[in-house]
Amino acid sequence: MTTARVGDVTGTVTWETDFEEVWIMSRTVVVIGGGYGGSAVAKELDSEADVVLVDPRDAFVNSAASLRAVTRPDWAPNMFFSFETLLGRGTVIRDRAVSVDPGGVTLASGRRVEADYLVLASGSRYAYPAKPDADATSEALDDLRRTNKELVNADRVLILGAGPVGLELAGEIKEVWPHKHVTVVDPSEQLLPGFLPAVRQDLHRQLDELEIRLRLGTGLTAPPTTEPGQAETFTVTTTGGDEITADIWFRAHGVQVNSDYLADGRLTTRTPQGQVPVTETLNVRGYDHVYAVGDITDVAEAKMAGYAMQHAEVVARNIVAQLRGEEPSATYRPQPDPMILLPLGPRGGVGQMPTPDGPVPVPAETVSEYKGVDLFTGRFAEQFRTA
Repeated sequence: MTTARVGDVTGTVTWETDFEEVWIMSRTVVVIGGGYGGSAVAKELDSEADVVLVDPRDAFVNSAASLRAVTRPDWAPNMFFSFETLLGRGTVIRDRAVSVDPGGVTLASGRRVEADYLVLASGSRYAYPAKPDADATSEALDDLRRTNKELVNADRVLILGAGPVGLELAGEIKEVWPHKHVTVVDPSEQLLPGFLPAVRQDLHRQLDELEIRLRLGTGLTAPPTTEPGQAETFTVTTTGGDEITADIWFRAHGVQVNSDYLADGRLTTRTPQGQVPVTETLNVRGYDHVYAVGDITDVAEAKMAGYAMQHAEVVARNIVAQLRGEEPSATYRPQPDPMILLPLGPRGGVGQMPTPDGPVPVPAETVSEYKGVDLFTGRFAEQFRTA
């Protein structure tokens, strides 16, 4: 007859049989950050190891939906998914990492979590409202409602930054308030540099149809005198000498990698951009048990949620292989051509996707179907088992 008992060492189980005694050591995987990449890694490994997910927030934030949330506060709760439903076996610790070394992580509370495997997935910060400032869902929703009230009372909107975030915000504003005057300013001479000319041409056409005014190739001589997201009339001057009067403005540029917890150098040395060097297996260089995914990696590609989730697949496969005593063999190589799905509200937008024959433009209908209508809400409802 086979019996089981818990051994003296935590996490160790001894199975006794008539023939032999087999020791099975449970392994702990600590994932720092519960964003797109981190939550995907944690879920994939939940049945394979003792997973500990560390994040200061009380919920996963689908930041792809943030810009719609600020224009439609009734829709805003759809972008938050409680971590309580993500894992079946694992543990979620609501805390912030302050130091990491090869053996584990130290948290802001003073707690120490030992790890057999570490996954750095702490993501990046971006100017509100593209990413919420608050860690608590209730506070983030309050911020979005407050900003919406300010936006309702503003007829003229200035957006600083004509990248995907700025353009998506402009599109969401025009979807709800077609009468508002929206101006987007950016020092770059070109929209979506590096993408196909056909994609850029279609983007210009749709922006013209929405009557979104572009001011490219220019900046401001001084920032607005009001706080972003605050309704108060102001006038700014461009570097070309033109004046722009608006009633509210938003910043849509400036990404900062969340890697301060690595500043002490106990694990690795960061790049000047705050990222960590990784191998093609997405190991942090110098370690076979430490991995990184998403914005914190020094992989030469745009920092996008889709790429972070692809990183997560590679890392999960490699850790599973190691848990089973096998050599990790999954590798990640960035796409040779950039891809994007850039919605302008739920119905419009442009895209570019890779194919074996090279990148191809994606029509607005496809952008709407895959992203614009629900901004991936259904996908994450399934992942977090709330569908």
